[in-house]
Amino acid sequence: MSAKNYDLMIVGSGPGGYVAAIRAAQLGLKTAVIEREHIGGVCLNWGCIPTKALLRSAEVFEMIGHADQFGLSVKGADFDLTKIVKRSRDVAGQLSKGVSFLLKKNKIDVIDGEGRITKGTSAPLVIVTDKKGAETSYQAKHVILATGARARTLPNMGLAPDGKLIWTAREAMVPKTMPKSLLVIGSGAIGIEFASFYQSFGCKVTVVEMLDRVLPVEDSEISQFAHKAFVKQGMKILTKAQVKKVTKKTNSVIAEITLADGKTTKIETERVILAIGIEANTDKIGLNKLGVKLDRGHVVVDEFSKTNVPGLYAIGDITAPPWLAHKASHEGVICVEKIAGKNPHPLDHGNIPGCTYCRPQIASVGMTEDQAKGKRLAIRVGRFPFIGNGKAIALGEADGLIKTIFDAKTGELLGAHMVGTEVTELIAGFVIGRTLETTEAELLETVFAHPTLSEMMHESVLNAYDRGLHM
Repeated sequence: MSAKNYDLMIVGSGPGGYVAAIRAAQLGLKTAVIEREHIGGVCLNWGCIPTKALLRSAEVFEMIGHADQFGLSVKGADFDLTKIVKRSRDVAGQLSKGVSFLLKKNKIDVIDGEGRITKGTSAPLVIVTDKKGAETSYQAKHVILATGARARTLPNMGLAPDGKLIWTAREAMVPKTMPKSLLVIGSGAIGIEFASFYQSFGCKVTVVEMLDRVLPVEDSEISQFAHKAFVKQGMKILTKAQVKKVTKKTNSVIAEITLADGKTTKIETERVILAIGIEANTDKIGLNKLGVKLDRGHVVVDEFSKTNVPGLYAIGDITAPPWLAHKASHEGVICVEKIAGKNPHPLDHGNIPGCTYCRPQIASVGMTEDQAKGKRLAIRVGRFPFIGNGKAIALGEADGLIKTIFDAKTGELLGAHMVGTEVTELIAGFVIGRTLETTEAELLETVFAHPTLSEMMHESVLNAYDRGLHM
């Protein structure tokens, strides 16, 4: 077992790992990335990117179905699931190659294999096992763990993926045939995005959520708006409900569900998607032997991603929530800059946007109305519906809402919450505003172009201060 030295070794090449590596190379650190599967990690290969490609196909198909509203005639519209899936995989493959190019361009060594850590000198020793079982040891001055997470399963309830009847996100991304019926367990971003995709292609979708509303991390008003939109599309949504047991048949699954009123019902569907959260990939990498501090399976780190073990850091989904790709990337940059002796600002979790790419889209940043009230803050709340916006009406997308929350005493923008077309793009405006510590004064005086969807952001702020113009 030979030994090689680096300034920095990163275990995992997802959006946290590869971005951290590139920033480290820019700062002059001799860097290596260890990856056991695909460059770009789960997000790029089996998560964020390929799901958006699938959802784009669904969006186009939905638009074709409403072509007559735009004065167009489309006859015999149909879909080819094989081509839809292939396009999604091609998009993921193209981007994975792009990340590989960036790593090579920045002279970052990519080591193919599975990494684990053990006791070293200034930092843990990294042991890499390749596909043939051969081991190589690497001693770096610093080690970053960016191993990500996997879908949570409940095998004791029969909810373990089998690749045929019960799926996680990975299986749901590459269906061989379109199921006629589908049960989605969990209504967070992953569950709702898949529910939206399959619903668009005629699948009868039922969503089960154990909490009192769908998209439970979002503002309650936005959740309620989205719930109504999903039901209008034909989805069946069961909140305050829990799947107690599933029984597999030859080509279907029977789920026993406890409803909000305590009664039990049974639903038979062709397929089931598990979207009940994640489990950090912290097992089998040597954390226990080194005494790395964990909290419910996730690595505990400080504001600069440092663990309790000297020379060891952790970023992304193996640490605390929110478990988002852009959070992992930003953590990686901050962590590396601190290692390199720079003076980065710690990550402000209140300025991390959340986006869900269902129909209609959901986006948010900062506090919800309930959270602000829970802190006993005096607030001003502004709202503006899409139906009052000329661009939204022209697009045929007049179903949506933008909501802003301000501190009534200071004018601080506490939070912004949106539901509707392209809100995942609009949210960046309010994220920038919060990062710059913008108050209502600057937002009120900002000139928004006309006609745009972004005008609704301005109108929502105006509404919060009783100055609304178009409602």
